[in-house]
Amino acid sequence: MSTENLPQTPQQAARKPRVAVVFGGRSSEHGISVVTAGAVLRALDRTKYEVLPIGITRDGRWALTADEPERMAITDRRTPSVDDLAESGEGGVVLPVDPASREVVYSEPGSVPKALGEVDVVFPVLHGPYGEDGTLQGLLELSGVPYVGAGVLASAVGQDKEYMKRVFTSFGLKVGPYVVIRPREWQQDEQAARRKIVDLAGEHGWPLFVKPARAGSSIGITKVDDLSGLDEAIAEAQRHDPKILVEAAVRGREIECGVLEFEDGPRASVPAEIPPPDAHAYYDFDAKYIDSTPGVVPAPLTGQETAEVRRLAVEAFEAASCEGLVRADFFLTEDGEFVINEINTMPGFTPISMYPQMWQASGIEYPELVDRLIQAALRRSTGLR
Repeated sequence: MSTENLPQTPQQAARKPRVAVVFGGRSSEHGISVVTAGAVLRALDRTKYEVLPIGITRDGRWALTADEPERMAITDRRTPSVDDLAESGEGGVVLPVDPASREVVYSEPGSVPKALGEVDVVFPVLHGPYGEDGTLQGLLELSGVPYVGAGVLASAVGQDKEYMKRVFTSFGLKVGPYVVIRPREWQQDEQAARRKIVDLAGEHGWPLFVKPARAGSSIGITKVDDLSGLDEAIAEAQRHDPKILVEAAVRGREIECGVLEFEDGPRASVPAEIPPPDAHAYYDFDAKYIDSTPGVVPAPLTGQETAEVRRLAVEAFEAASCEGLVRADFFLTEDGEFVINEINTMPGFTPISMYPQMWQASGIEYPELVDRLIQAALRRSTGLR
């Protein structure tokens, strides 16, 4: 007997893919991640997807949060927090550890665990360590749950600025002069480590930029104009990461380009230019997120320059084995050469962030951008690929 015309049970009925938006996290970029999540939640097509917001608190607890993106905005120059959005101060969300099951469970002390249903894809909008650096991606690989964005290796390379530069150099991409100070170097001989930095300034001049090696959103970065500010800059960077990177200034225009994975491979957006912010020494955290210093989209480049930076952005995407999306940042020197500064495997993703703005100028609006990223993730399997 044919079952074609029989009523479907709830188990048989087709359901919409469930997207878990995971945000917050233990890094210093916690607040910006929450802001990004609010933008993604607003953009998700609820007629096409079921949505499950999961926030990770600053101390690492996975919390069930309300689906209220209006509470995830910067207010009075302050970024939001998962702790303010969590439905419970004690409850926790647990992802499956068995690839055969994608069932997400919520539990509170003294209560029977509650099944929240299966998750088809995770949209991780965490920035910085413990989220953007391959750690969360590894967990999702073990769980067998597809996810948006780069895999374990590309996420780790994209987070660690030292190894990012080493990979780019090996693929023939030009990077600026830099030195790395590892924690053991600093602990064993501070003077020798400091001399490495002073020698960099002696060869390439001041200013120098002292950075945490594995952080983003310009957090912990100091522009150092002379020797007197060096120790304070080192201490600030080490507050965020025991390994620090010190870069010589590359004099040139700041040009950014977005890369997005399409069905036939990665493509580059029109580029943008970041003009020097009037109220800031450089394009720091406040200039990016608090004062929202506007970029110029598209960048005023020649046709040849535009084609070249788009080519290099895709080359950087491929060099680091990226997936999904990347924002590639360059300097265009007075000699007409593009020097790559870094890539971001999960760039700032609010509607006013440069990555969505570049794609909007390329003909893809924010909701479509979110949808394309989810569809790209659903096309991929976890595991070796």
